[in-house]
Amino acid sequence: MNQRQVQHFSKVVVADASVLINFLRVERIDLIARHSLDFTVTDHVADEVTNDYPSQQEVLMSAIDAGFISQVSIRSPEELALFGLLSASGRLGAGECSAIAMAVHRRHILAIDDLQATKHARRADQTLRVLTTQDLMVSMIDEGLLDVVEADGIKIEWALRHRFHLKLNSFKELYP
Repeated sequence: MNQRQVQHFSKVVVADASVLINFLRVERIDLIARHSLDFTVTDHVADEVTNDYPSQQEVLMSAIDAGFISQVSIRSPEELALFGLLSASGRLGAGECSAIAMAVHRRHILAIDDLQATKHARRADQTLRVLTTQDLMVSMIDEGLLDVVEADGIKIEWALRHRFHLKLNSFKELYP
C-alpha cells in the first residue's frame, strides 16, 4: 500500500503587533477570541504593544489573562538563530523577527501586515502561511463572527482614526 504524506497545517497564528494593534485599536479583540484559530504572541510582540501603544496594553493583558491569546517566548536554538539573523539585517523590529522565527520553526501561521517583513519571512520559509489583517477579516466574515457591513465599519474606523488602509473599497467586493 502506497501511503501519501499529508501536510498538517497548524491552527496556531503567531500575530505580529501590526495585526494585533489593528484589532486592539477598534476594541474588537473579541473577534480574535472567538476565531477558530488559536492566537499567540511572542514576548517581543507583547512588549512592542505595551511599550508603543499603552492605551491597548490593558486590553492585551486582559486577553492574555483570559486565555484568548497566549504569550510565549522564543527559546529553541533554531528560533534564536533565525531571530538573530533577521535582527542583524537592521530592517525589522524585534517583534517582527520573533514572530517570524516562531512561525517558521513551529510551523505556525504568521499574521503580519508589513510587506518588507513578509518578504523576509518568505525568504526564511517559502511554504510559510501568511495572513494579513484583511485575510483575517475575511475569515471572520466566513466564520460568521461579523458580517460585511460590520467589517466595512471597522475598515472605515481604521482608515479615519488609525491611519490603516485596506486596498479594497468594501468587503462586498470579495462576496459577489
